[in-house]
Amino acid sequence: YVDIPGYGQNKINAAYSFGGAQLLAQTVEHNTGIRIDHYAEIGFGGFASIVDAMGGIEMCPAEAIQDPLAGLDIQAGCQEFDGAAGLGYVRTRATAQGDLDRVARQREFMGAMMSRLTSPAVWLNPWRWYRLGSTGAKALTVDSGDHVWHLAWLMLRMALGTESETVPTSGTMDTGHAGNVLLWDDSAAPAFFDGLK
Repeated sequence: YVDIPGYGQNKINAAYSFGGAQLLAQTVEHNTGIRIDHYAEIGFGGFASIVDAMGGIEMCPAEAIQDPLAGLDIQAGCQEFDGAAGLGYVRTRATAQGDLDRVARQREFMGAMMSRLTSPAVWLNPWRWYRLGSTGAKALTVDSGDHVWHLAWLMLRMALGTESETVPTSGTMDTGHAGNVLLWDDSAAPAFFDGLK
């Protein structure tokens, strides 16, 4: 729940709805003090296409999840996810901790994607590389100052290992107009942002 320049208080993702990538970046900068140098966006369809271009991703969910809203019906245990199942897995909120579980699943899935991307099954298959490059170029939107080598560098860095963090929170609040929201921790969040600068 943040201040969106020109729109007042709302959920941070509402900034994109109100003013696209530019307002979202401005909102992040305004609320965190962190400068956004580059922007890349992938839509839902593009995400699913990239997973399919890699030949699927093996995931091992700890619990079964049925979520008709996300188009997801999976069992617990290791299984191959195609693009549609992968998309449902990273979108669903149908578990005990809702959005917080979703963040954990998104991290888990990105780790599995990077592992798959660097596997011999992808590296040694020219057809998969062609499909991945072609699909990735169609699926991604970048800001005007970015080039393909920025994305290649980002993918290489992610494949070599990344750290993923979550802004410290201090509970939830029902706002009325924006619904139920997570609140950043008033003392821990600014220290977290300072550490990222």
